Amino acid sequence: MIPCYNEAARLKPEVFIDFARQNPSLHFIFVNDGSRDATSTVLKQLADQIPTQSTVIDNTINQGKAGVVRQGVLHVIDKMEQEIVGFWDADLATPLPSVLAMIEVLEGNSELWMTFGARVQLLGRYIERKPHRHYLGRVFATCVSVMLRLPIYDTQCGAKLFRRNPSLRKLFAQPFVSRWIFDVEIIARFMKLPASERPAAAAAIYEYPLPVWKDVDGSKVKPFDFFKALRDLYLIWRQ
Repeated sequence: MIPCYNEAARLKPEVFIDFARQNPSLHFIFVNDGSRDATSTVLKQLADQIPTQSTVIDNTINQGKAGVVRQGVLHVIDKMEQEIVGFWDADLATPLPSVLAMIEVLEGNSELWMTFGARVQLLGRYIERKPHRHYLGRVFATCVSVMLRLPIYDTQCGAKLFRRNPSLRKLFAQPFVSRWIFDVEIIARFMKLPASERPAAAAAIYEYPLPVWKDVDGSKVKPFDFFKALRDLYLIWRQ
């Protein structure tokens, strides 16, 4: 599913349309988060081009990214039959071909519950990220690792897939505490499941080093949001 808030100028309908036509097993759910621009119109026009591979959920009230991601995932769990569900940032900072690679990771290991895109700068990979976002991200990821006692590298990349299983709904059943770092909450909720219902986190979560990731102008996340994220991290820890 693709969360969308004021994305009319950044959305690339032709990319989604071409990719869907090349991969008929995929279904895109676009969730409009009460946008104030022409996002709703753009999404409906896009969906008209691939009617059997797309769904538009058009909210008139803004819920925040956490709310619409939860809404989209629960829509799949309740009304569709796909075995793999996830969310992807509308700006395509992570190009769509990585969807296929991450699906392959899940299908290749039956123990995995989820695979997350990770923005790791390695030779042969092209990760273009603003320096201040990279360094603030490293500080935040370290705080998360300490809190969760899990050596996770990148919790906030907007490319995540989950295997459908009886416990997946529990990770999304309740509204998230945080509107932005709900990704951390998903992991925390997984780790709070009884040991009899889940494998160890290190066996269940796979971080996929993305071959390409590029900062796209117009991001809703600003430098000051780093401090809000730390506050939300504390609230998640308390809960």
